[in-house]
Amino acid sequence: MKKNKIKPTGRRIRKSGGEILFEIVVYAIAALFCIYCLFPFAIILGSSFETESNFATYGFPIIPKDFTLQAYKMVLGDSQIFKAYGVTIFTTAAGTLFSMLLTITMAYPLSLKKIKFRNAITFFVYFTMLFGGGLVPTYLLISKTLDMKNNIFVLILPVAFSAWNMFLMRNFFAGIPHELSESAYVDGANDIQILRKIILPVSVPGIATLSLFYALGYWNQWFNAMLYIEDANLFPLQYLLMRMLRNADAMREMARTTGMSVGDLPTNSLRMATTVVAIGPIVLLYPYVQKYFTSGLTVGAIKG
Repeated sequence: MKKNKIKPTGRRIRKSGGEILFEIVVYAIAALFCIYCLFPFAIILGSSFETESNFATYGFPIIPKDFTLQAYKMVLGDSQIFKAYGVTIFTTAAGTLFSMLLTITMAYPLSLKKIKFRNAITFFVYFTMLFGGGLVPTYLLISKTLDMKNNIFVLILPVAFSAWNMFLMRNFFAGIPHELSESAYVDGANDIQILRKIILPVSVPGIATLSLFYALGYWNQWFNAMLYIEDANLFPLQYLLMRMLRNADAMREMARTTGMSVGDLPTNSLRMATTVVAIGPIVLLYPYVQKYFTSGLTVGAIKG
C-alpha cells in the first residue's frame, strides 16, 4: 500500500498590512538605536584626526575640518607602545585562561548537591563580595609578603578570581539537566571525566560570556600596574596611555604658565587617539562571542 506524500505547494504566506507596518517600525527603531550607539564612537574617531586648535572653535567633529595624524604619531611613536601591547595581550590571554580554570573548578563542585559543606563554602565566597581587606593590607601582602613587585604575574594573580563570575558559572552548571551526569555515573565515569566530556561541551555559552568579562577586565586594568610595576618594560597598555595623557596635560600646563603657545600641543585629540588605540583590538572579540550572550547570561541567572 503506497503512502500519499504531501507535496509542498510552494506558496508563500502573505503578510497583512499591519504585520508589514509593524516590521518596518521595529527595523526603523533598531536602526535609530544602532546609530545612537555608534554616534559617540564616530565622534571619538573623527576627533582623533582633528587639530588641537580647532577644538575650541568647532568642538568635537565627526568629520575633521583639518585632518592630521599628530595625535597618532605621538601615541604610536613611543617606543614602549608595542611592548605595552605585548604585555597586555599576554596578561589578557594567560589571565583569562587561568581565571576560567579557577572559576570552573570551583563552580562545578559547588553546583553538585552531593558535595559536603558546599553551603558553607558558598557563604565564604559570598562573604568576599561584601567585605574586603582594604588597599593597604592588600598592598603589603602582594609587595612585601609575596614579593611580587615588578613581576608580570602581579597583573594576573590578584584579579584572577571573581566571586560574581563564579556564581554565574555555578548557576549555569546547576541549570544543566542532572540526567546527563547520572547516566555517565552509571557508565562508570568519574567527576573529572563528566566535567570534561559532558558539562563543558554544553556550557560553551556561559564559558564564552565569562571569558569575555575576564578578558575585558585584564585588558582595561591599569591600577595594579601603578601600584606594583616600576619597570617600564612591564607597563600594560592602559597604564602607558594614561601616563602619556598625564605628560601631555603637564606639558600644556607648563606652556600656559610660561606664556608659550599651546595650540600645537595635542591634548583632546590625544585623548581620542588613545581611546581608539586602546579599544581597537578588544572590540574584535565581540563578534565571536556575541551569539553566546543571551543564553550565557539568562541561563546562568535562572537558578540561585
